[in-house]
Amino acid sequence: MIITRSPLRITLGGGGTDLPSYYREYGGFLIAAAIDRYVYVTVLRPFTPGIFLKYSKLEHVEQVDAVQHPIIREAIRMLAFKTPQLELTTLADIPAGTGLGSSGSFTTALLKALYAHRRRLLHPGELAELACDIEINRLKEPIGKQDQYIAAYGGITCFRFHTNDSVEATPLKLDMDTLFDLEDNLLLFFTGFSRSAGSILKDQQSRTEQADREMIQNLHYVKELGLLSQRALEAGDPRRFGELMHEHWEHKKRRSGGMSNPQIDEWYELGLANGAVGGKLVGAGGGGFLLFYAEDRKRLRQAMAHAGLEEVRFRFDFEGTKVLI
Repeated sequence: MIITRSPLRITLGGGGTDLPSYYREYGGFLIAAAIDRYVYVTVLRPFTPGIFLKYSKLEHVEQVDAVQHPIIREAIRMLAFKTPQLELTTLADIPAGTGLGSSGSFTTALLKALYAHRRRLLHPGELAELACDIEINRLKEPIGKQDQYIAAYGGITCFRFHTNDSVEATPLKLDMDTLFDLEDNLLLFFTGFSRSAGSILKDQQSRTEQADREMIQNLHYVKELGLLSQRALEAGDPRRFGELMHEHWEHKKRRSGGMSNPQIDEWYELGLANGAVGGKLVGAGGGGFLLFYAEDRKRLRQAMAHAGLEEVRFRFDFEGTKVLI
């Protein structure tokens, strides 16, 4: 049996510039952090022929083409199993559709497990690019590359997305005081709304491909905010980073009418009034998790709990996608 795990992620700056529709023309930059909430995949060879899948559904099929789960189907095709005889199970700490990059984490964990099952090693960059190939090229999902890359690499990492499709990964240069400050003062609250990122990202992709001036300028500015966030954190100024988060959220909301809603706006304003310097919705928007940088975390926690939002506490993950057993 092979068991792998892959971390979920939060974006700390520059989100949205990792979509091919933008970076292939202008280059992208963002900071992402892997957290200690995970997607797990187990793979083993059963005694009977066939493909046995256990996720939110159960599948038992004889041929790869009959697999309903698109990512699993394409991953098995990628490895070209001649006589598929697999049993595959997946579990996750956080449900899908909540903005923490679960699809990219699942794909990297799945590929890591299948390659380990075949006794083949993968470099994190290679693993991430294979995962991107499945989701972006084969399945034509209107998504970016950050989820797959931060899941594969782990840590708090700066990614540059070059116009030739190459990706450069560099660890954010944090001193220990700033690292501990971020772990203590970045607070994550579940809004209760789950959503598919596809419609919001598809709109962004379409407007970017059509050279929509407003969208392009928005993404240019968000990329610059990502670079400013890098400078603030590497200079040991997390409060400035919190202020940039707020500015980022204000610009992010302008990309789509579905990015937020009156209830999320109300919770966000409640956070700012109760100890938060800045924050944003994590992921494409529309639901999922609110992330705040807090100067008074006790007060913020009390306010969010009173409003009915559940906190998910976390630490950063510095291992990335790995084989556990």
